[in-house]
Amino acid sequence: MLLGKYFRKFYVKYGLFFLAGIIALVVVDYFQLKIPDIIGNIIDGLKEKTLDKEVLKGLSLDIMIVAFVVFIGRFVWRICIFGNGVRIETDIRNDMFSHMIKLSQEKYSKNKTGAIMALYTNDLAAIRQCFGGGTIMAVDAIALGTLAFYKMIMLDYKMAIISLVPLVLVMVFSRLMGREIRKRNAYNLKVYSEMSDFVQEDYMGINVVKAFVKEKIKTKLFDKRNQENMNSTVRITKATSFVQVTIGAVLTTISSMIILFGGYYIYQASLGEPFDFTVGDLTRFSAYFGSLVWPIMAIGNLITMKSQGEASASRVMKLLNEEVEINDLKANPDYKLEGEIDIRDLSFTYPTSDHKKLDGFNLHINKGDFIGVVGATASGKSTLMDLLVRMYNVEDGKIFFDGHDINNISLENLRCGISYATQDSFIFKDTITGNICFALDEEDEEKAKEFAIISDIDKDIKEFSEGYNTEVGERGVTVSGGQKQRIAIARALIKDAPILILDDSLSAVDIITEDEIIKKLREIRKGKTTIIIAHRITTLKTMDKIVVIEKGKVSGYGPHEELFETNEFYNREVKLQELERERGERYEN
Repeated sequence: MLLGKYFRKFYVKYGLFFLAGIIALVVVDYFQLKIPDIIGNIIDGLKEKTLDKEVLKGLSLDIMIVAFVVFIGRFVWRICIFGNGVRIETDIRNDMFSHMIKLSQEKYSKNKTGAIMALYTNDLAAIRQCFGGGTIMAVDAIALGTLAFYKMIMLDYKMAIISLVPLVLVMVFSRLMGREIRKRNAYNLKVYSEMSDFVQEDYMGINVVKAFVKEKIKTKLFDKRNQENMNSTVRITKATSFVQVTIGAVLTTISSMIILFGGYYIYQASLGEPFDFTVGDLTRFSAYFGSLVWPIMAIGNLITMKSQGEASASRVMKLLNEEVEINDLKANPDYKLEGEIDIRDLSFTYPTSDHKKLDGFNLHINKGDFIGVVGATASGKSTLMDLLVRMYNVEDGKIFFDGHDINNISLENLRCGISYATQDSFIFKDTITGNICFALDEEDEEKAKEFAIISDIDKDIKEFSEGYNTEVGERGVTVSGGQKQRIAIARALIKDAPILILDDSLSAVDIITEDEIIKKLREIRKGKTTIIIAHRITTLKTMDKIVVIEKGKVSGYGPHEELFETNEFYNREVKLQELERERGERYEN
């Protein structure tokens, strides 16, 4: 077993494939060692003039049988063993993805996208090779090496032992070099991950790079990383080449020694000395040693491959061992949300910060309330929404839905009960219909149109060349900010959850469009809880109640008129926005 404890389960899961492949590989090794015997018999038969027609027919039949068995055997072990490498790679990739989507936001802030993608490409490829090519090398090193050496001993044990001693030294040398190769490969993987992350980040921010005319600087920075990646790769290549060239030189020297000793034996036999060694025997011995060369080379390659695989396996295991911090250990799987929210003395600090984002936060929202949320930038509005859907853990007894502690509600039921249009309005690389119907089990264009009309994006979609079947590109690059927001709103509405959260989802639309959307929301969300975070007071005026958040606390909670009279922050925001609107109107006139 070439890798660690986690990977052993795959030898059990695909044990029959491994067994079939190994048996086929051993059979091939056994039969291909019959070829030197057949060739040796032909040479001796020619020399002794015993190679008649019948003997030649028998030897020809033997060669055909060997060729057929080797052909079938090689096909079987390739399908079984190389196929296992692909199967195991697929399983590990599934395990990685399944584990990743359970991790908290904190984990993603620490692990960059480019570095994670390197795990799915380079590292998994190295692990696949260990299970595929590595298994073949290990079996060949044992089976073919043992069989070939046994036949060499049967021909002449002295020459066999002389041939073996340098090979043992080669194995020790390869083992020592394997440690250095492992270190170099671990560094290479790190450099490649950093380069991959650099490319991914710059690709996603290409518009900013171009807008600030930073193409040349970015090209130089990439060239530096690319050069470092090349240098680290060359260092690995030098080390592996040194191992392979050294092994090759030793094997060539041994082959020359075999010819010299064998030639001496044949010469002594021709003088009548007690040496029972023929030209055919020398041919057999050389061929056996030639068959032994691959297993010995395989040992060197296996050590290199194992070193690379171990470095990759440790990186993959680091990801798989990341703790799933947000879980359902205390959850009641049967409870489903209705819409009441009660927050009691909630405080929260991000794991990477010492500053409290929420501090003694208290709020009660009745089922069916239409609630607005306003506050200065970084006051804790989005943090509160993230906590409501448990993107981060909170203490027991702080957040309740319909009287049930959030930690006693399963994540699936909690999140199924909340429609959440996030602040960044993330759009997938998919059709518009696919994005709107993301919450549904299957796409329904008619239903997508229904909610696109409500979010006031329908008329925009109809202007696209392919309408609702338009591919919006990665992260929605082909649509505007306002269009992204309205598609995200339609996606949240189609879910039809008891609680709807719109986190600054109307900031990129004009006031008239915003007013139309809110009116439609009022109609379709009767009896259901709706929370809208906004900066524009015009968005919030018609809400049942408005929550004012300042420095992680609720400083005001009530209807627009009441807050205007009693809350200093809200009063100031109303006046400032009215002043800005008046200035804008004067400028237009």
